[in-house]
Amino acid sequence: MATMHDVPASDLIDALAEEFADHDDVRRPDWIEYVKSGADARLPPEQDDFWERRVASLLRKVADDGPVGVERLSTAYGGTKRGSNRYRVAPAHRADGSGKIVRTALTQLEDAGLVLTADGEGRRVTPEGKSLLDETADAVMESLDRDDLQRYA
Repeated sequence: MATMHDVPASDLIDALAEEFADHDDVRRPDWIEYVKSGADARLPPEQDDFWERRVASLLRKVADDGPVGVERLSTAYGGTKRGSNRYRVAPAHRADGSGKIVRTALTQLEDAGLVLTADGEGRRVTPEGKSLLDETADAVMESLDRDDLQRYA
């Protein structure tokens, strides 16, 4: 049986996003189409399945790095904020991703029973979340038929 470390992360996140599209506990908030994904972004995300992809990515990241808190996760989803304007040039600065998006997604994952809060440590994956990741990774492993990915099989 394959684990989440045996398959490419992008393929695993795509498969988990499809799984979360039909999940009742993971639902797209009404405000998500109006907010940016971080201080470094200029516009809100344009992907139709942005929320499902972000939740899937967060589940994978919590399983990989956990226990992990909201601050570390928002830093991981951040980027560089441009520092120049019309009259002066300044170097680019690091900017965190949206903490509200991370908190809301983690709350939905907790409601689904896939993540739990460890006292004083942050969030970690439950056995149900780990089995979802492993089952999805196993299904992804079976569907890999690209020549450059045969090393994963």
